[in-house]
Amino acid sequence: MREKYDYLIVGAGLYGSCFAHQAALHGKSCLVIDKRSHIGGNLFCNNTQGINVHQYGAHIFHTSNKKIWDYVNSLVEFNHYRNAPIAKYKDRIYNLPFNMNTFYQLWGVDTPSKAKDIIHSQRLELNGKDPVNLEEQALSLVGHDVYETLIKGYTEKQWGRSATELPAFIIKRIPIRFQFDNNYFNDTYQGIPKGGYNILIEKMLEKADVKLNIDYLSNKKELDQLANKVVYTGMIDEYFDYCYGKLGYRTLNFEHIELLNNDNYQGNAVVNYTEKKVPFTRIIEHKHFEFGNQPHTVITKEYSGEWCEGAEPYYPINDNTNNSLYEKYKYKADKESNIIFGGRLAQFKYFDMHDIINEVFKIKF
Repeated sequence: MREKYDYLIVGAGLYGSCFAHQAALHGKSCLVIDKRSHIGGNLFCNNTQGINVHQYGAHIFHTSNKKIWDYVNSLVEFNHYRNAPIAKYKDRIYNLPFNMNTFYQLWGVDTPSKAKDIIHSQRLELNGKDPVNLEEQALSLVGHDVYETLIKGYTEKQWGRSATELPAFIIKRIPIRFQFDNNYFNDTYQGIPKGGYNILIEKMLEKADVKLNIDYLSNKKELDQLANKVVYTGMIDEYFDYCYGKLGYRTLNFEHIELLNNDNYQGNAVVNYTEKKVPFTRIIEHKHFEFGNQPHTVITKEYSGEWCEGAEPYYPINDNTNNSLYEKYKYKADKESNIIFGGRLAQFKYFDMHDIINEVFKIKF
């Protein structure tokens, strides 16, 4: 190891790894540390007899930014996977996002005008009332049938509370397509790295020194001496010892059911379960992300839960209370010298993968 690095990067997830790669391109030296035993953060894939298992939930890279797409493809080759999840409700299957296939499955309509007429008539049930919660907001956008079948149960499991207790802004925009199009994302480019995300992260960290199983906050004083600047990608409230209180997150739990003697368990990579009485939110069948033809398969059941200290924080709860609390931490962070706060946890914001890379592109090295 060097005696002194330009950057100590706390976290070997996408933000930290991309930062290390960009810093190396600018002639800077980096030491990347992570408290986990592996690189990649939540992108980490565990190879199980030829199947790359997304250990922390499904990740599909998508963007309309050609610069970002060209960048990741300069590092690894991506396949042509397109995300087309389906929903299961009371043993019936529906296409997502909401499109003409969904409306045909719900009502038997075969033209956009017929679907629009039904949605319009169901919207009128609110009698022009201004929505005050998520349930009323959803009803005002898509009507009763879509809401009850495909939104209500899934959303209440995801957030751990009744839809009438959730703020309306969470569901301000519901994608509705009046075409027979099951492609979930509207982005120009999408796919998954051939061979899994580990290859992408390894490429990004190629010129950095990496040390795992290191808890930065427990050894902060000693570790800070190793570099001129620190890049911190952990929880911003934890960095400041929760001095203003804890920010709110949702966490996820995964039940990995490995090596089923079945070559095709559900016929799709992602199946959402929208009934509230079904405890998990979705089942992932990992081989379909890379068009695998193995004689066996691996599935994962995904459960949503309330975050508590010691659990993994996944989704920031960006309501007014938490956003106001974050602004206090951000004000404190902006006063810090020689430290950059970056990524979903440090910036308390939901980022897709291309957003994270774009955040790194903004850095002046």
